[in-house]
Amino acid sequence: MSTVIEQPVEARLVAAAPRMPSIPATLQYDRRDPFAIRMTFPAPATLEGVDVCWTFSRELLAAGMQGAEGHGDVRIRPYGYDRTVLEFHAPEGTAVVHVRSEELRSFLAATSALVPIGLEDMQLDLDHDLAELMRDPA
Repeated sequence: MSTVIEQPVEARLVAAAPRMPSIPATLQYDRRDPFAIRMTFPAPATLEGVDVCWTFSRELLAAGMQGAEGHGDVRIRPYGYDRTVLEFHAPEGTAVVHVRSEELRSFLAATSALVPIGLEDMQLDLDHDLAELMRDPA
């Protein structure tokens, strides 16, 4: 069984202009990091001209689809039934994108099939991770 789930999604950038261009993005979930979701935007869609990856909790995504959540760099809220707003805050500015809620629900269902919500800590190998930290670098 694969330990990684990747799902392309179509994000719509909310800009000052009335037009909302589509941006391809990829959601990723890795069983080895069971609390985190990564959302990657390709280089052509970013101001820096390089791939940009945001990491946030699966719990934040699930909660943000039900009501406004987040107080830091990533904030999520529903926008009607069929859209979810994701805000990404950085020193350079804020990017606001809309994603179809159904795509996010499908992704969350796939992550839950891989690692059920509430059982994330059972995926962690704390003994191995501690041994790696304590290992002599020589």
